[in-house]
Amino acid sequence: MNSKKMKKLRKQVRAKRSKPASDTYLEQIKRYDLLFKDFPQITFLTHNILESDHLISQGLLPQSLPLLQIPDTFQDELFQSILKNYPMGNPKGDELWNRYSQALPKLDKLLRSYRDYLEAHYGMWAYISAPFIKDLAKFLNGAPTLEVMAGNGYISAGLRNHGQNIIATDSMGWITENETGKHTLTEIEPLDALDAWHRYHDKVKYVMMSWSPDGIPVDWQLLQEMRKTNPDVKLICIGEKLGSSGSKTFWNHATYVDPEATEELNKHFSHFDLVHDQLYIVQ
Repeated sequence: MNSKKMKKLRKQVRAKRSKPASDTYLEQIKRYDLLFKDFPQITFLTHNILESDHLISQGLLPQSLPLLQIPDTFQDELFQSILKNYPMGNPKGDELWNRYSQALPKLDKLLRSYRDYLEAHYGMWAYISAPFIKDLAKFLNGAPTLEVMAGNGYISAGLRNHGQNIIATDSMGWITENETGKHTLTEIEPLDALDAWHRYHDKVKYVMMSWSPDGIPVDWQLLQEMRKTNPDVKLICIGEKLGSSGSKTFWNHATYVDPEATEELNKHFSHFDLVHDQLYIVQ
């Protein structure tokens, strides 16, 4: 994959946004957590980010995230909170108001950039939480599964911890581009998606694919091969439909099946920013 294709990922969401520096992101979050320590509406969000990062840094799956966005009503609530302690025109109150109000847009941008931080720092593209993996393991129920494009192996590692029979594969072609493949959590066989399918197509019941690269039709090529070779195998796909992952051809020609199971599996799939990725079951 060339660098131009890589830069197109999630183009709809961050065309006008810059990525946070991964080595300073958490320090900024901690500073705002301290600044807004008296406002639980804010610390609820910052604490969720800090706890999520702590678990991921330990090689563990995080918990689900809330929507990482400052509530629309917070600025008015902030003003009323200051007014309770300081009358209008009080220099101390004005100083607090200026400090808080100047910090809010910066904090809001940081909250919305958590996905960027995860990608840059951990090579985590889909946010894979422990509750989601628990649901997925229950659905698979021990059925042999092949994961393609496994990246650092968050999904396969989580499923293996639940005793799931899964073969994790990845081309490892992203190692020179970003952090994907540099911090693997579990054993991953170096195979691209089509080679992995050809090797294991008669040994699995499901194929797992998460965040296929934007605009590159490898997802459609894989689905065509699956339909041709073993059409009984279902593809479990995570991505943003006709958005920032996968090819338009794939999304437009996929046959979406098992709607009830799909709905159940998405109950614990976090939507914490403007990216609306989710799980689909495809044949």
